[in-house]
Amino acid sequence: MTTTNLNAVREPRRREELRHFLRARRERLRPEDVGFPPGARRRTPGLRREEVAMLAGIGASWYTWLEQGRDIKVSDQVVDAISRALLLDAVERDHLYRLVGMNPPQRAADDCADTGQLTTLVEGWMPSPAYVIDRCWDIVGLNRAAGIVFGFGERDTNCLVSFFTNPAFRARHRYWAEVAPGLVSEFRRDAARYPAEPRFTAISSRLTQESEEFADLWSRYELTATNQGTKAIEHPRAGLLIFDHSVLEIPDRPGIRLMLHMARAGTETREKVAELLRRDERKARISLVDAG
Repeated sequence: MTTTNLNAVREPRRREELRHFLRARRERLRPEDVGFPPGARRRTPGLRREEVAMLAGIGASWYTWLEQGRDIKVSDQVVDAISRALLLDAVERDHLYRLVGMNPPQRAADDCADTGQLTTLVEGWMPSPAYVIDRCWDIVGLNRAAGIVFGFGERDTNCLVSFFTNPAFRARHRYWAEVAPGLVSEFRRDAARYPAEPRFTAISSRLTQESEEFADLWSRYELTATNQGTKAIEHPRAGLLIFDHSVLEIPDRPGIRLMLHMARAGTETREKVAELLRRDERKARISLVDAG
């Protein structure tokens, strides 16, 4: 069990936010929302403080002090109980944790399984390359431009594994040796963020056996994090392609990230990608005709 003391939350603004947040969430609930009879007309909207305390299994005075931001000790179990009593969703629960000065617990993998809307966004990013990865860097969605530009094939299910074990994928990264250390250190950072996820151990163990370069970089225990950068791709048909890329984390999908690329201004990258896409479309049409 983890505990914190509200006295350690010294920022007046955060203590004030805690008071407003708890009161607002309490007042939005009706008695019937939590199984209480409607009862007589109330002078104020929502639940009473003692009702929230009863639902959470804590003392009414203690809950009142919490809502007032007084100097009391708060445990993660109590924060979870209050979250359930106030019917907070996952985002609201995480917010409450931060307001009391605690780190939110990690969400289960099932909490971030639905990536349908992100896949639609990735398709809307065309004709620029974009793809979606999960917390273990498995590719869960990509658009046609990403497949053509980076050479993702059916066996490329994890972008870190492909980076170190797929010769064709590797050959397209002009500055592979310069990029590799940063990727490995970021993967180690993510593994530390999700210590209960066995996929990290499986991936790192596999790559340590299959790639001497990964094994060396993994042994250094370096940690970095970057959300922007440049990729120089040597495409076998289009030549050099240069992209500025950004990594966007999704607040309500822990571990899920959007990898968005834009052609570098002042280069011919955009025109080259457009031509690659046109060729791919023509090839697909010809295949359909031949199949018919």
